[in-house]
Amino acid sequence: MTTTATTSTRERLLDAAAELFYREGVGIGVEALCREAGVSKRSMYQLFDSKDAVLAASLQRRAPQYQTLLIPPKDDPRPPRARILHVFERLEEASTTPGFRGCPFLAVEVELKNPEHPASRVARKVKQALTDFFRTEAERGGAADPGLLARQLTLVFDGASARAGVGAETLDGLAVTTAGALLDVAGLTS
Repeated sequence: MTTTATTSTRERLLDAAAELFYREGVGIGVEALCREAGVSKRSMYQLFDSKDAVLAASLQRRAPQYQTLLIPPKDDPRPPRARILHVFERLEEASTTPGFRGCPFLAVEVELKNPEHPASRVARKVKQALTDFFRTEAERGGAADPGLLARQLTLVFDGASARAGVGAETLDGLAVTTAGALLDVAGLTS
């Protein structure tokens, strides 16, 4: 098999995995995954040891795009409060798109319930990057307890994402307002 064909097969598999796992959950079987990707099970197992490895790789591949969607670039000149609220604004925008199911990384952690699963490790790393972003901005903004504020913001993000993802809540300013209230209490007013 040529490198191009291998890359193409791998990419199709990872694209299908990202879509199926997000839409249907991690319980999707190998047959459904391979059918969606248009690849044989044999090809999948030549590229990956298991479905778990496909799930982890698909999350790893999706992470940079997800982080770019949410987190403003390092050269964004806005003050810390605005940079933090940007994340919640983007979440609210994303929640209005068809097929929104919440944060894919949180969903995987919740579904798997196994912190040692390869996909859980990837998801935890991505979620930690968001908390680290919040902490960095909280420090820059002079919060008294940046670590606590970062954890609180992550909790609001995950809760809003999950509630909107299951259709229990429309965010319509709710996530931004809630995060803003936390920032006010922490002293990040500008």
